[in-house]
Amino acid sequence: MPRKCHFTGKKAQFGNKITTRGKAKHLGGVGTKIAGITKRKFKPNLKKVRAVVDGRVKRITVSTKAIRMGLVKKPVVHKPFSLESHLKDISNV
Repeated sequence: MPRKCHFTGKKAQFGNKITTRGKAKHLGGVGTKIAGITKRKFKPNLKKVRAVVDGRVKRITVSTKAIRMGLVKKPVVHKPFSLESHLKDISNV
């Protein structure tokens, strides 16, 4: 399964990490210099959730942005069996 949001399509983006050295001019130095540039990854905040997709409950990878936007429809969780409710149903009959 790809590390990609099911709804928004967010996935990792690539960029550069710039390392600097030296003292800034406004602090009395001669200015900062670039000491190195390396590749890096910007990863989205993805979560695995159980959601209703096409009428079926599936486990999908979703970004937290999609969860906050309300794009994820959570399945209905039924209450577990309890003796009190069962006895109340029997007494009504």
